[in-house]
Amino acid sequence: MKITIAEILAGRAPEGGEITARGWVRTRRDAKGFSFLEISDGSCLANLQAVVDEALPTYSAVKQAHTGAAVAVRGQLVASPGGGQKWELRATEVTLIGPADDTYPLQKKRHSDEFLREQAHLRARTNKFGAIFRLRSRLSLAIHDFFRQRGFFYIHTPIITGSDCEGAGEMFRVTTLPPGGQPADDFFGREASLTVSGQLPAEMLALALGRVYTFGPAFRAENSNTPRHAAEFWMIEPEAAFADLQDNMDLAESLVKHLTEFALKEARDDLALFDRFVEPGLFDRLANLVAEPYQRLPYDEAIDILKSSGAKFEFRPEWGGDLQTEHERYLCEAHFKKPVIVYDYPAAIKPFYMRLSDDERTVAAMDLLAPRVGELVGGSQREERLEVLTRRMESLHLNLANYWWYLDSRRYGGAPHAGFGLGFERLLMMLTGVNNIRDVIPFPRTPNNLEF
Repeated sequence: MKITIAEILAGRAPEGGEITARGWVRTRRDAKGFSFLEISDGSCLANLQAVVDEALPTYSAVKQAHTGAAVAVRGQLVASPGGGQKWELRATEVTLIGPADDTYPLQKKRHSDEFLREQAHLRARTNKFGAIFRLRSRLSLAIHDFFRQRGFFYIHTPIITGSDCEGAGEMFRVTTLPPGGQPADDFFGREASLTVSGQLPAEMLALALGRVYTFGPAFRAENSNTPRHAAEFWMIEPEAAFADLQDNMDLAESLVKHLTEFALKEARDDLALFDRFVEPGLFDRLANLVAEPYQRLPYDEAIDILKSSGAKFEFRPEWGGDLQTEHERYLCEAHFKKPVIVYDYPAAIKPFYMRLSDDERTVAAMDLLAPRVGELVGGSQREERLEVLTRRMESLHLNLANYWWYLDSRRYGGAPHAGFGLGFERLLMMLTGVNNIRDVIPFPRTPNNLEF
């Protein structure tokens, strides 16, 4: 493997002799007798400056190295006499690997997020989006480390499913049928869809392996163009046997705090960009996310707080209605000024698999609400009692035949268990201050948007 600019700037370049830096030209400045090339290879936020003397035999390549061009620069790493960088590369050879002409759309100026969404195939070369996608990669590793340290097994759940986990019907159909074809003639012999969650199969594995988690894509055919929704997104979904609602809330809070601490420690340089240009004060807000226990309160109390707040809401808070984003953010940002976990929601607004309370008024559900993004985590203790689960599914007019295997898990050694889903993109929004989900996914999928 060839050395990266991040390794060069971190002092991990081989001692003595020459090194070769490869990357894309951010800018080129020509002066009398020499040129400066700012090169980025995406491995870190910083660029490497190369100084090229016009006397070099390969100097002609520099004149063709416009912004966006791919180059290889060989030379000696020396202390930089100028400000803004510790090191610079004194070039002895320059090779133009891939030219870029003057139609290259990412010039040396700040581009709007809207413009860059139209250039999603190139926007990762900008400072902001390079930082987002490096953070996305690092957090993925941190997620696996978190669960490994706690005895969870990583599992893979189906992307194509015949079950509707949420019961909302907002699923993408998967079919090989021509228009007018019959379901029995379809590839699977029945109606199939892209999954909205890996939860139901994850429950099966938890009731065999004890503690499991899945981390993968989910899909929702919700015709929503809000900054918080996408048709394709990634979910972190742990499931633990012999766990209750309290265990579930503890795990969710620990996970959010762990990932926040990880980002502050391992991605501080990238986060500094967001603290400076996206949300001034970001570091203080993130430090507050890990400083103290999260507030926990039942849904009933949350509704009372909202109704007596005196705040003007677009949607009036009433018992029996789901919390809207404006309600969630008020609880986090105005009332408690920290993350909040709301639990024991009305049974009528929650899916069939959540454990019903003895009075059948509420279910053992929990949502972790975070400043700026609202709901970050949603989960529950699952209904382990076969007769209660069956009755609840029948009341919602679900076809029990489609869930025979799910009911079997309660019939054969059913046990209390709990789990949740954490939206990975919403986590990234919380950690960076970015306010649109389209900007934390490399190639977002939203209504009427299927480019790239």
